[in-house]
Amino acid sequence: MNDTTPNPVEQMYDADSDREWQRLERHRTEFAVTLRALAEYLPPAPAKILDVGGGPGRYAIELTRQGYEITLLDLSQNNLVLARKKAASAGVEIAQMVHGNALDLSAFTRESFDAVLMFGPLYHLLLEAERLQAVQEAVRVLKGNGRIFAAFVTRFAPFRDAATNYPDWVTNNAEYAEQILKTGVHDRGQGFVNAYFAHPTEICPFMESVGLQTLNLIGCEGVVSAVEEKINQLPQPEFAQWVDLNYRLGQEPSLYGAAEHLLYVGEKV
Repeated sequence: MNDTTPNPVEQMYDADSDREWQRLERHRTEFAVTLRALAEYLPPAPAKILDVGGGPGRYAIELTRQGYEITLLDLSQNNLVLARKKAASAGVEIAQMVHGNALDLSAFTRESFDAVLMFGPLYHLLLEAERLQAVQEAVRVLKGNGRIFAAFVTRFAPFRDAATNYPDWVTNNAEYAEQILKTGVHDRGQGFVNAYFAHPTEICPFMESVGLQTLNLIGCEGVVSAVEEKINQLPQPEFAQWVDLNYRLGQEPSLYGAAEHLLYVGEKV
């Protein structure tokens, strides 16, 4: 893609910068389970964290509140504008915001961050070579023994979405549905911008191929994927009990394919 070709991912988030913020409002379990993983595996504050593709800053704001020094990088200028507004409303100031691309982190020197978050880029890159490039860039800027947290949308997530919201989709798009099952590639840009849906078995070998040691793989929705609405409406402490359960069951390999998102946690060695 040359510099003058519009990036459909950038266009989507620029057109609706509130999209990701509201998504994590609706999906409290994903946000809470991911924060639980960060609490377990991040080094203590005030470590330096690069949030690649961090959108409007849900995680950047929370981690800044906890005392971390966050650099938020995103493809969408409007996402960064919203992140500034949300941070101001929360009474925090994100250390640095950068308009950039996960494929090119040359603005940052080697081994300059204690941890790197990649909670969006890898499922918006259709080509394996691009996903590899993005992870290699993240590893380059990561200090030795630094931690990386990378999110993947699972191969079966679009089918759960179809079953919940568009039950005739498989019937009307049988050949395309088979393509997604076989390749993970969604390249029509309909319903959701072009995306890559990863098979659970490929994630750890892929990440380990760039010099990472796997620490954990977690299904962010635990056992409530696509059936979380009533759980997410619970008050504390009932919701916290479900977070505990889903964080534990999200680490059960037999349930990986039943999650919408898988969170990979690795260490640079």
